[in-house]
Amino acid sequence: MPDQANIAIIGAGLMGHGIAQVFAAAGHSVTITDPNRDALESVRTRVEANLVDLGQDPAAAARIEPRADLPETVAGTDVVIEAAPEKLALKQGLFADLERFAPPGALLASNTSVIPIGKIAVNVESRHRVLGTHWWAPPYLIPLVEVVQADGTSAEAVAEMMALLTSVGKAPVHVRKDVPGFIGNRMQHALWREAIALVQEGVCDAPTVDAVVKAGFGRRLAVIGPLESADLVGTDLALDIHQNILADLDRTPGPLPYLQALVDEGRLGFKTGEGFRRWTPAEQDELRTKVTDHLKKMAATLDGPSTAGELS
Repeated sequence: MPDQANIAIIGAGLMGHGIAQVFAAAGHSVTITDPNRDALESVRTRVEANLVDLGQDPAAAARIEPRADLPETVAGTDVVIEAAPEKLALKQGLFADLERFAPPGALLASNTSVIPIGKIAVNVESRHRVLGTHWWAPPYLIPLVEVVQADGTSAEAVAEMMALLTSVGKAPVHVRKDVPGFIGNRMQHALWREAIALVQEGVCDAPTVDAVVKAGFGRRLAVIGPLESADLVGTDLALDIHQNILADLDRTPGPLPYLQALVDEGRLGFKTGEGFRRWTPAEQDELRTKVTDHLKKMAATLDGPSTAGELS
């Protein structure tokens, strides 16, 4: 991979423009495309605003070149990252096109958060260069990228992608088995399922669930992971606890009825002003600002000043 690589991003939405920002700020040339004209035309403006908010040079946005045509976007690239909507048929079609139009040596990556990479690449013959790169929102503030090795992905492709991501200030991890949800979302949604079940069964209300996480074990999670925590207290204690609690945890194989009812009733969270609880526009803005400010502070304190700069 050259020191100044050519990166192509497919999709200029929330994730796509943020991924483009990471590479542009690190000195790489970025081309980006999106069928939504407004999203494509505004991508530089949004990146500039992010960089200004982070106290960084907005001139980096000039390294991002919006292009309306997919073949033109991926021509001459070293890496292509697809950040299109989570629709399997759409992604399958895109990857078939990427194999046709991108250079034979270019890595082809999907930013899907849950779909197995093998399903996305079902129509691709050069499977050795296809892999997953699951970024987390916002990409310029969250260090983690899950690099997913699918059936047929070469070890060289994984190593090359891991090195590239590390060089732009990310914290890549190698997912060795192509399972739905990879690592992060499997753990996150296991927590969500139990949280919803507690509300559904009347154990507590939604604000109480969130308060328990934020005021309790959530404060430790940024610096100690679940298995580190188990080692800290002792695997024997972890075993004792599991013998007493696991049988009582929710094991519903599909979405919980409570969640299904919320959607059926049109209670879609911020989109409609009510989900598990009611949200005024002011409360929505307050929470978004709180999350962003928290992530910026964590980037500066946990990752250090130099890395925090590279993240954008």
